[in-house]
Amino acid sequence: MPDFVGTFETITGVVLTFVFVGLLLIETCFPLRQAKRPKRRRFAINGAVTGLAVAVGGYIVTPVAVSLSAWSAETTFGLLRAVPLPPPAEFIAGFLLMDLTFYYWHRANHVFPLFWRFHNVHHVDPDLDVSTSLRFHCGEVLYASLFRGFQVYLLGISLFTYLVYELIFQCATLFHHSNVRLPIEVERVLNKIFVTPRMHGIHHSIVKEETNSNYSVIFSWWDFLHCTRTLNVKQAEIVIGVPAYSQPEDNRLLAILVLPFCKQKEYWCLPDGKRPKRNFTKESKGILLP
Repeated sequence: MPDFVGTFETITGVVLTFVFVGLLLIETCFPLRQAKRPKRRRFAINGAVTGLAVAVGGYIVTPVAVSLSAWSAETTFGLLRAVPLPPPAEFIAGFLLMDLTFYYWHRANHVFPLFWRFHNVHHVDPDLDVSTSLRFHCGEVLYASLFRGFQVYLLGISLFTYLVYELIFQCATLFHHSNVRLPIEVERVLNKIFVTPRMHGIHHSIVKEETNSNYSVIFSWWDFLHCTRTLNVKQAEIVIGVPAYSQPEDNRLLAILVLPFCKQKEYWCLPDGKRPKRNFTKESKGILLP
């Protein structure tokens, strides 16, 4: 592994720590949505789940991706190796392809039942804030390492492009999961290019059609191009979570860790049997609401 990889990973750790702490302070002072559960208890649970995920990611995902990136460069294998490009063009193309293919991967985690069993751990969090951005089942992180490895190898992503993309990807994930209330005019401008907290908040709604939308991570235009964008929902009307897993006992640490291996509930039904629905208005279609 090149020496600069270790240096870059150290820089990444420092940057992500500052971004996390900064967003935590801002969302505490200027919250977008009101919390339903005590923050301290949620942070303890999310922290424990995150610790397992980070361990898997650090020891498996990054080494696999870095190794396959180096292998791709040595063997001149991969999509971007087929056509010689100037370094800046190769970087831009690689960055965009990484983000596009991750859009498909995120969507696959909602479509395929086995994947959703694990990804559901991320969605059953009853509130959405910066701590949710790191709450992924270690099993999901494990099989996602296979995707990340093949993504880097098949696309022919350079090591530098991968490292830069991973840093910005993690920062974007922290940002759009945060509960930061930005001025609506500012967020509407940002959302023309990037995924923002209001846009991703809709993705964590208990309404099935809203959860199955807004899959983008960095650039918001992938949802627009694939007709999976939903913006016309007021944040005050969003209930975060998965209907069938809305009880306090569903979010205890042990319940979260064993959730993928248990018999699954009827995800989109509330405990009373009702399915959350929402009526959209044509006037608000495609407009990010407060």
